[in-house]
Amino acid sequence: MTDSADGTPRRGTCRACGGTTAQFLDLGRQPLSDRFLTEDQLADEFFFHLAVGVCAGCTMVQLMEEVPREEMFHQDYPYHSSGSSVMQKHFADTARHLLEHEATGPDPFVVEIGCNDGVMLRTVHEAGVRHLGFEPSGGVADVARGHGVRVVTEFFEESTARRVRETDGPADVIFAANTICHIPYLDSILRGVDALLAPDGVFVFEDPYLGDILDKTSFDQIYDEHFFFFSARSVQALAARFGFALVDVERLPVHGGEVRYTIARAGARQPAERVAALIGEEDARRVADRTRLDRFAADVEGIRTDLLALLNSLKAEGKRVVAYGATAKSATVTNFCGIGPDLVSWVCDTTPAKQGRLTPGTHIPVRTPDAFTPDAVDYALLFAWNHADEIMAKEQEFRRAGGQWILYVPRVHVTS
Repeated sequence: MTDSADGTPRRGTCRACGGTTAQFLDLGRQPLSDRFLTEDQLADEFFFHLAVGVCAGCTMVQLMEEVPREEMFHQDYPYHSSGSSVMQKHFADTARHLLEHEATGPDPFVVEIGCNDGVMLRTVHEAGVRHLGFEPSGGVADVARGHGVRVVTEFFEESTARRVRETDGPADVIFAANTICHIPYLDSILRGVDALLAPDGVFVFEDPYLGDILDKTSFDQIYDEHFFFFSARSVQALAARFGFALVDVERLPVHGGEVRYTIARAGARQPAERVAALIGEEDARRVADRTRLDRFAADVEGIRTDLLALLNSLKAEGKRVVAYGATAKSATVTNFCGIGPDLVSWVCDTTPAKQGRLTPGTHIPVRTPDAFTPDAVDYALLFAWNHADEIMAKEQEFRRAGGQWILYVPRVHVTS
């Protein structure tokens, strides 16, 4: 698991500090995680090598290979942030918090990097606050505009940030959710933040937390769109290189465990005590230590072995197994484990853009939720495990009929 596919250890250059990264996990040949295909598109499917390394200098965990951003984020990008009621509430609460505690001046300006369908900025818009969303994926950007959100269909980087500063003035808040970890060119992002942010403004972003990924063995958080896997220590080091300071952290339960980082200009704010507390906890747990990361890689291999054993056993018994949630992260699981239609007949999903198509790489058919009936399913492999409570509460009829859920985080297990 620590070597590349041809047996040669991989090393690379850290995209955060320029140091040396060493590979600790190899997840093999993978497709674009959000590219759901029709039959006539299969011959041209894009693949890349998914491996993860850690920087010996700044401790940043990151992918060893970058996928071109235009391949991932485009007009037909299918993910909608507002697809879950839990996430709708989360972003509405987040917007209200930012409006109450940060965007408090006489004419505040809030900018979001990767606003998707505008689920957070809708609350800002409804409050009558000046705002702008950057969203390079045209389809979801159009959805945001339909809700009155002001959006530019561009990537946020130094050049676009400077242009906005000239036309709109400085931003009191720059926010991003599940976006900064997607962006390999962090130097341009931080220079853009520096150019656009007001002297006393804040850059707030939330992304999957490395500590939770390790604790839960949630290796499916690793896919093409997630380039970086942040810890408080690596974010603190990143901020300092660009004249900023990490001034607050907040643990979040969403998406399987995230941290919300608040960054301000160096010296502008006194860091909250919980910054030092979380970094101390990471150091005590040796989060970025190579021994810990190698143990994680071994645990991932164990999950693959156990999940395939269970699915093959159910197949031999003639059980009907389908999957629930055609998530981006499920591409990592199915392709790493070699799970295709022979083991999982189909996957149901609420996203219209995915329905009637095939999952990336392994080409499992995607069906509408009305196909998920107790008489059609014995076991459901829950790819959307981070929404388990919401989904299981919704699918009570499946449970009452004797249906069982298969989960693989933090280990392979079956539950009703």
